[in-house]
Amino acid sequence: MAEQPFSASHAAAYARDGYLRVPRLFDDEEVDLIRRSAKHDQELQQRSFDRDDGTGARVRLSLWNHPGETIYGMVARCRRIVDRAEQILEDEVYHYHSKMIMKQAHTGGAWAWHQDYGYWYENGVLWPHLVSVYVAVDRADRENGCLQVLRGSHRLGRVNHVLSGDQAGADMERVRAAQQRMDVVPCELDAGDVLFFHCNLLHRSDANRSARSRWALICCYNARHNDPYKESHHPRYTPLTKVPDSAIKTVGIRRFERDTSNVAWLDDRRDRGAARLHREP
Repeated sequence: MAEQPFSASHAAAYARDGYLRVPRLFDDEEVDLIRRSAKHDQELQQRSFDRDDGTGARVRLSLWNHPGETIYGMVARCRRIVDRAEQILEDEVYHYHSKMIMKQAHTGGAWAWHQDYGYWYENGVLWPHLVSVYVAVDRADRENGCLQVLRGSHRLGRVNHVLSGDQAGADMERVRAAQQRMDVVPCELDAGDVLFFHCNLLHRSDANRSARSRWALICCYNARHNDPYKESHHPRYTPLTKVPDSAIKTVGIRRFERDTSNVAWLDDRRDRGAARLHREP
């Protein structure tokens, strides 16, 4: 039997807490290639859109369905991430979607408390057998609006979500009750650190009031056995071809020659996983 990338104690911590931080999963050269590619990528910028956080501040992001042959695709397909996702979900995984979160200095808006499965449930995904992988492109800390998680909240099951501004947030009566029994943990990450987290883990982030940007690449995976029962704006099971970890540097060096024709970008009109939710009164 092949050696598992997560130790037994790490796997137990993920099952207990709903998340697991892996420091320095990407080295300085890899992070620099990802950052420079993203921040000079005109197509990534052109395909991006804003989400109002309900206060007038906005979060900017780009979102795409298939990993493709870009440097972002090499990250999403590299064995050090995919093998860990498969260990967590105990099955072959496929790429559900990826997104680049672009929290700019001084202006990047907040994200309300939510569960990713609060959105994905609406897409015909039967079980909460998905995992999100947060790759810190910039350092994330309290000052620039790092991710905050409610430790252990994945064990609550799916919480109802309602729309506020352009975002779907979890029912705050239930969130406030959960906060009385669970710890809110700021996930401060250095560039190159990675956070694996359960699709039912409640999480949020503050607005970026600092003079530093806070960009992150988030790759989301679904288990093969959890193939959605209906079509939606995110893909049904699509085989994922893993690449060696070295592919990140190989493609990153050729970053201006990459093909983005097959990534299936999404725009703001289609990325509405909570489109059928009721608006808050």
